[in-house]
Amino acid sequence: MPLPGIEWDEAKNAVNKVLHHIDFEDVQYIFSDSNRLERIDQSTENDSTEERVQTLGMVGKVLFAVYTERGEHKRLISARLATKAERRSYYGYYHIDGSGWYKAS
Repeated sequence: MPLPGIEWDEAKNAVNKVLHHIDFEDVQYIFSDSNRLERIDQSTENDSTEERVQTLGMVGKVLFAVYTERGEHKRLISARLATKAERRSYYGYYHIDGSGWYKAS
């Protein structure tokens, strides 16, 4: 069950569980991580007209998630385990690697 202010599409969650073995039910807690990092999604995979945000946060392990804001809600789009480079960013090297990560507010 989504926490207040968090939402997702159940069909997308089912696909994400098959592809990445990560359930949005767990991922939603990424927004509770006070050390979470974010950046605007400028990847080539983002063919959406809405602004998407990439975020790194700890939910047992460091996760990488993509979401969009719809009104007052954060809508999860995808999530996976963070790569080694993303984990380095999360643990404090984001100011060195120039990858655009900033501390989430």
